[in-house]
Amino acid sequence: MTEQEIRAYLFSLQDPSYGEFQKKLIPTVDPACFIGVRTPELRTLAKNMVKQKEADDFLERLPHMYFDENQLHAFLISEEKDYSRCIALLEAFLPYVDNWATCDQMSPRIFKKYHKELLSYILKWLSSDHPYTVRFAIGMLMQHYLDEDFVPEYLDWVCGVRSEEYYIRMMIAWYFATALAKQYQTALPYIEKSKLDPWTHNKAI
Repeated sequence: MTEQEIRAYLFSLQDPSYGEFQKKLIPTVDPACFIGVRTPELRTLAKNMVKQKEADDFLERLPHMYFDENQLHAFLISEEKDYSRCIALLEAFLPYVDNWATCDQMSPRIFKKYHKELLSYILKWLSSDHPYTVRFAIGMLMQHYLDEDFVPEYLDWVCGVRSEEYYIRMMIAWYFATALAKQYQTALPYIEKSKLDPWTHNKAI
């Protein structure tokens, strides 16, 4: 499928009322950039494109015009089964991520098998100047490293992120709320000793 064919197909799936709903939830994206395709439809399309090997051309065409195209791009990356290629696709796409939904719904399954290798990229992304790259890095630490692969130092990594960006601070709060649920004894001192900035501290609680 060409980019034009994919876009035409997305518009054939358009749900205008859902698009209006999304605009209110995702204020960082121009309202004109929402087609209004529901997430299950986008996930199904991504899986079909991967099966039919029709994703490569679309993945190479950045930036996209529509939010829904970015969502599709994120879901295609999430389906990638080759770790090195997945990282390359992420490195190319992360600078163009402009909202929390695309950031948070992008979750490569292959990362479950490469926890050791992924850490160097997470450290790199944490130091990025791009807010959604930082948010993605914290999200990956939360998803993959709060269970059997948990190391207390990772809490310091997230605590050390300093930003006035709302969507970074909210992710830090989310991370520590989850850490308290999964690694209570280790995470609790960060709250008791007020190691986070007051705003993020309160949101985590």
